[in-house]
Amino acid sequence: MAWLRGNLHAHTTYSDGVKTAQELLAEYEALGYDFLAITDHEDLIASSYWRALPRLRTRLLLFHGVELNYPGLDQHIGRVLGDGDVLHVLNHPARYRLSVAETAERARSIRRDGLALDAVEVTDTGHHRPLYASPEIPLVKIATDDAHRPPHFGRAWIEVDASRDRDAIIRAIRAGDFRLGFAPGGD
Repeated sequence: MAWLRGNLHAHTTYSDGVKTAQELLAEYEALGYDFLAITDHEDLIASSYWRALPRLRTRLLLFHGVELNYPGLDQHIGRVLGDGDVLHVLNHPARYRLSVAETAERARSIRRDGLALDAVEVTDTGHHRPLYASPEIPLVKIATDDAHRPPHFGRAWIEVDASRDRDAIIRAIRAGDFRLGFAPGGD
């Protein structure tokens, strides 16, 4: 199987990104990516968001998603939708200046509330934050761009050993069948 390269956290003009969804797809196609998750902010999108995503045309394997505001915490959770599977990611703990212990406790608290977290970002807008790769955080560690504007595009990625199938990619991430990549200056 060939390794597939992708980004699981990106924003468009449907929320606070500067590129339309079609423009964002073109950016990641030009970078040679295989898949992309569009995860605009739940509190900023209209119902047209969910109708528009399936109409987008791209060679990329497109994941639909949303960045959730977790109630009671100042925390975003990425929800990446496969065809049957869903991946939940604890987004950018570095932005919240959380310690490793605080990140681990936040993950436990969210899980106790019933949301099955799968992964945590070890990046902040694509910049590597190795602190969060700690084994004390009981989640799979992934890298994303959290792409809002051009400097973010292509800074960090995940490469999965999986078939070109949304659910297979999610299962590979959960199983740890992936590696992280960082552009020069992003690590």
